[in-house]
Amino acid sequence: MKMNTIAAIATAASSSGIGIVRISGEESFQIIDQIFKGKGKKEKKLSEEPSHTIHYGFICDGDEAIDEVLVLIMKGPKSYTAEDTVEIDCHGGVLVTRKILETVLKYGARPAEPGEFTKRAFLNGRMDLSQAEAVIDVIHAKNQYALKSSVRQMEGAVSKRVRNMREKLIYQIAFIESALDDPEHISLDGYGETLQKVLGPVKEEIDELIRSSENGRVLSEGIETVILGKPNAGKSSLLNALVGEERAIVTEIAGTTRDTLKESILLEDLSLNIIDTAGIRDTDDVVEKIGVEKAKRAADQADFIIYVVDGTCPIDENDEEILRVIRDKKVLVVLNKSDLFMVLTVEALREKTGHPVIVISAKEQQGIKKMEDEIKSMFYEGKIDFNDQVFITNARHKNALFQAQKSLSMVEESILNGMPEDFYSIDLMDAYEQLGTILGESVEEDLVNEIFRKFCMGK
Repeated sequence: MKMNTIAAIATAASSSGIGIVRISGEESFQIIDQIFKGKGKKEKKLSEEPSHTIHYGFICDGDEAIDEVLVLIMKGPKSYTAEDTVEIDCHGGVLVTRKILETVLKYGARPAEPGEFTKRAFLNGRMDLSQAEAVIDVIHAKNQYALKSSVRQMEGAVSKRVRNMREKLIYQIAFIESALDDPEHISLDGYGETLQKVLGPVKEEIDELIRSSENGRVLSEGIETVILGKPNAGKSSLLNALVGEERAIVTEIAGTTRDTLKESILLEDLSLNIIDTAGIRDTDDVVEKIGVEKAKRAADQADFIIYVVDGTCPIDENDEEILRVIRDKKVLVVLNKSDLFMVLTVEALREKTGHPVIVISAKEQQGIKKMEDEIKSMFYEGKIDFNDQVFITNARHKNALFQAQKSLSMVEESILNGMPEDFYSIDLMDAYEQLGTILGESVEEDLVNEIFRKFCMGK
């Protein structure tokens, strides 16, 4: 018996209502015929049943019934892997799902490697590589925006854009090659100018996709957010208000926070990886000084700064130091302690910092919703239209776009320098192939294996 049929538990290894054992490959139906017994007088072979049907019975190892199950059969190519596929829905205990998997393996399957079901879907032409990578993004999505973006990529939103650009490039490559082979009938006079008109829109589209990668990274990974402020400004109180529980110690003693504290939260549909830091001030305390330096380093690496200002105190040299730290950063200024008498105004603080200002009371949890709305608008510039907008969330895709753009720039340079047309063809082909790597064309086997190794077992 060939060992080209794979099997794995497709659900989490925990007690649950249902467990799923998935089988895929040419021996799937032969295996299920040996271990499935339908409930009723008539003995049925599932291999003879219509595709995409569900059957009730028992999984058995010889005369031993292991569990009462529902079995879904899907004949290739109309399945996830484009192969004959069987899914066994059993009771969700850890022991019973493992026992069913062991039985499936005993009768001819081999254990699937991580991501091997999706890898087979890719290798069998069921999806391209960008769609396959979107599958893992769906699984790991941290918020609604990330989920919607990943589903669109899984549906082929990125693939469609890339294929369209490649079609334009391959047409020009074919034209150049044809003209070079048959110069008597196909003229290249003035072709450089014609080619530039084609390349312009393609380069603009690549630029748009590259620019989208910043929002794409935020969608998939979350916003690296650092809360800065001088001691006792209310940073830890703000973190607790955002998290919804007492994660940071809050006292009236300045300098309570000595180290960074990181929490991940969902701000509506936006993921924030928030770091509370030590208050920034000039200090002789050795431990506190280390905390201040860590706060500055965290700010330097952050996507976003929440600068908490104590509204009951005037701006001092510590605030001036913070303003130097956050120069050229994306910043929201939070004027805190609105429940007390404040000596600072929104207008003065906005003029001083040059950043948007929101008034809150972290202690009383007032103004938090308004602050959340402001953060959301700062990152997404309003509403995202997921009907037609594509975000690049994968670093591999971004790099391929950069390389393609570089090759197209070399074509333009060759045109300006009056180089022969075969020079155009070389760089056009390189751009075409770089875009093809996004789809999984001309990708080395090691890279494919590395991509699917990141998947969970059974997917």
